[in-house]
Order: sequence, then C-alpha cells, then structure tokens
Amino acid sequence: MKLHRPAVSVYTVPTDAPEADGTLAWDSTTIVVTEVTAGDATGTGWTYGPPAVGDFLREHLAPLVEGRGALDIPATHEAMCRSVRNAGRPGIAACAISALDIALWDLKARLLELPLAHLLGTVRERVPVYGSGGFTTYDDRHMAAQLGGWVHGQQIPRVKIKIGESRGRSVPRDLARVRAARHVIGPHAELYVDANGAYTRKQAVRVGGALAESGVDWFEEPVSSDDLTGLRLVRDALACDVTAGEYGYDLPYFARMISAGAVDCLQIDATRCGGLTEFIRAASLAQAHGLEVSTHCAPHAHAAAAASLPNLRHMEWFHDHVRIEDMLFDGALDPTGGTIRPTTGIGHGLTLRGEDAREFRVA
Repeated sequence: MKLHRPAVSVYTVPTDAPEADGTLAWDSTTIVVTEVTAGDATGTGWTYGPPAVGDFLREHLAPLVEGRGALDIPATHEAMCRSVRNAGRPGIAACAISALDIALWDLKARLLELPLAHLLGTVRERVPVYGSGGFTTYDDRHMAAQLGGWVHGQQIPRVKIKIGESRGRSVPRDLARVRAARHVIGPHAELYVDANGAYTRKQAVRVGGALAESGVDWFEEPVSSDDLTGLRLVRDALACDVTAGEYGYDLPYFARMISAGAVDCLQIDATRCGGLTEFIRAASLAQAHGLEVSTHCAPHAHAAAAASLPNLRHMEWFHDHVRIEDMLFDGALDPTGGTIRPTTGIGHGLTLRGEDAREFRVA
C-alpha cells in the first residue's frame, strides 16, 4: 500500500471566554489537520499551532511522504526528521511531523481494521484523566462552575488550574484562587496547579510551600522549563511533585530533562514531540529512569497510545482542546468517572466532520 499525498486543512476556533495563564493570553486556538490515504482507508492526525504549521506540512512534508509504504511508519518518520535538518526540528517543523505521524498510525490501524490501542498493545482498557482549565482570566464563579462540573458533575477526581498570573506578579490572587478551587472540589479530589514558568526559583519555592496548605500535589512548570537547574532546585525543596516537558520537540530534550533530575513526572505532547512514534520512545526513556509520564493537551490524539504505556500516570483533559475536538470530530470520548476508554472502534476513532468544521477553516 502506497501513501497518497496528504491533504492539509487549518481551523481557527474562538475560545468560549477570554483565556490566559501565567505568561500568555489568547482568544482563539488553531488546529492543523492532515489526512493521508492508502487503499480505501484514510488516517487523520492533527496538532495545535499557527497556520504556518499547515504550510510547512503541505509544502515540505507532503511531497516527501507521497509514495512511501503505508505500514512502514518508522521509515517515514525518520525521513521526515532527517529532512528538517536545515529548517530546524523544534517548533513548526516538529508540530508538522507530529500531525502527519499521528495520521500514519491512524491509517495503519484502519488498514488492518483494528483499534489503534490494540495495534499498539494495551496495558489498560481505561485511561485516567484530569480536568484542566481554571484560566487566570476566569472569575471565581466561572472557575467554580468549571471545576464543579468536572468533579461533582462528571466525577473526575483530579483537576488543574492556572496560576502565576501576570508573570508571577499576583501571588496573593494566585493563592486565593487555589484556596477557592479547593473549596469547590472538596477535600478528596486531587488539586494541581500550572504556573507556565511564571515564577523565579525562590518565588516558586515560597509559593509551593503555601500551596501545601490547600493540598496541592502537582506543581507544573513552577519555573521556565528551560531552567533545568531551577526545576531541580524547586523539586528538591518541595514535597509536591514538580512536572514539565510539554515543550519537548525531540527525544534529546527529554533525555536532558530526565538526566537533570528536573521532574517527578514527565509530560509529553505527541502533537509536538514527533507524533506517537516519538511519544512512545520518550515514555520508554522515562520508564528506564523510574519516572511516570502524563500526556499534555490534545487528549484524543494521545488516548490510544496512553493505553499502551505501563508508566502512564494520567492524561490532561484540556478544556480548549476537548471543546475543539468535540466540535470538529466524530468519535469524541466520554471522561465521566475520571477515565476514558480508547479501545473501541477503528484507528484512533476520530474522523473530521468537514461540514461542521467549514466555518472555522482558514487554510
């Protein structure tokens, strides 16, 4: 089976409310979708990033993969990675490779008429998730509705909010929002926070100590993920788990983070790191060093592979991406009870609804 030239489409979807974290604000999210066909089957992959990702995928990667064997994903993945040597692997190129790699795995499973989870081999039927949102732009009522919906409505027993507002200049409000979140979700649900690298090292240690009063046991990117020494210092100083890894665009990035002893749980994003091919490799690298992993954003792109990882802790059920994937695709999963079941259907189970997506298409 030979691959046809992949099709590429780009959609920009407005957020349902203003959103921000500690270091960035946005009012829309762009998803780049690629569809690749061989025989009578079509695989779908996607990433989140600027429209330029679609341009790179269409102009650079699509001609490269056309005519290659549909089942030989490692060879195609290696060819894509080698081809971006001069363009630079991190960023746009890595996101484009990731989307196409995800589509290739979906296509292979569909050609073999298997759920992708079973093609990869499962260690679990159900994958735990945590609700992720709580943006710094939300007022207390909005945040309470979101967190309460997850914990009390859908019985998801773990949630995360954003802190580090205004690049770490609003610590009193950060801590007040954490206390408000704990009040909403009650004493038994797990509470996580994500500073998106907003704090300085000593500031992160002070904030982390105060977070302990609200039972926070997951502190994501307390300092910049580029500051591996800082992450290690914060990790050593606090009882809660320190996590990072979402900006990993290749396997050496994860090797450096692990070797630095920077995290207690490694986050991996298959829509950035090189697709499911590199996602699984990164998870194996973490396992070799005694670390668990958690997926970052784009939950439906990760679900099948997450079921195959023995060292998976959980998946991020990120508000923006859940909303978009539910709007644009058939086959969205249900997290009620705190888990999803990605082992039914064919491929990863999602197909693009072209008519519904049309109004958001920008390229």
